[in-house]
Amino acid sequence: MKVKGKGNGTRLTPRIYSDTRATSAFAPEKPSTLRQALTIGFSPCPNDTFIFYDLLHAPSEIEFYPVTEDVEALNRRALAHDLDITKVSIAVYPLIKDNYVLLDSGAALGYNCGPILITKPGNDVSEIGKCLIAIPGEHTTANLLLTKAFPNATNKKEMLFSEIEDALLGGKVEAGVIIHESRFTYEAQGLTKVVDLGEWWHEKTQMPIPLGGIVAKRSLGQKLISRINSLIRNSVQFALDNPEEPMPYVQQHAQEMDEEVMRQHIALYVNTYSVSMGEQGLHAVNQILTEAPVSANL
Repeated sequence: MKVKGKGNGTRLTPRIYSDTRATSAFAPEKPSTLRQALTIGFSPCPNDTFIFYDLLHAPSEIEFYPVTEDVEALNRRALAHDLDITKVSIAVYPLIKDNYVLLDSGAALGYNCGPILITKPGNDVSEIGKCLIAIPGEHTTANLLLTKAFPNATNKKEMLFSEIEDALLGGKVEAGVIIHESRFTYEAQGLTKVVDLGEWWHEKTQMPIPLGGIVAKRSLGQKLISRINSLIRNSVQFALDNPEEPMPYVQQHAQEMDEEVMRQHIALYVNTYSVSMGEQGLHAVNQILTEAPVSANL
């Protein structure tokens, strides 16, 4: 299959999917004889390119057109109903649920893998509500967690997640919430942790932290949505079973990232919840979206 978009590649060993690997919640339908073209959005981060490699490169009755953008840009695309399928922050789901359904597969959930509130040594963050805090987007789960942990932290500045460390070092903000691979690099930049929001969430709830998920337009219909979920599940499982094959594709999208950081990123964010969110994952999603703010102590 020819993939149109960034990171085109070819599969060495084409495979035909077996429906026996589908999730019970999304039982697959037999593929249509007509090929359908669908847009799919995901970030260029290693965990996303890793799990979607097989989906984009294996034979399928669906032609997937990838759109790779920062997660907050994808959130805004979902709010505008731009893409057929897309990765989004769990925090944005209540705003898009009338048009999109949350899939069981492809999610980013886990323990102690959440955003981290950091600062530069010398900054006074004892009264976090008075600090200017960089966030990676209004609709990100990082911002939702910050709001839950520190309801009085309302002085926020949105910026691309990869710019937050430099903003702190340059004195443009007093604190920042970092996500993705920044959790592996901030200490080397001379920055310090204020609170690990993922650890805070786990201590409060004993639940995995639901960071992001895959949504599909409800207008696609249950039959096609079930098939999409099955294909994504197969793609995640293929990556876990054959972790070296997706790596050249992952590296195409993360050329400036150290390979060790890249592999740490995948190991942290791709797990059994990525294969199937399951009842526990869905419970965690419902809990983070409904639980009232609970203040954290510095």
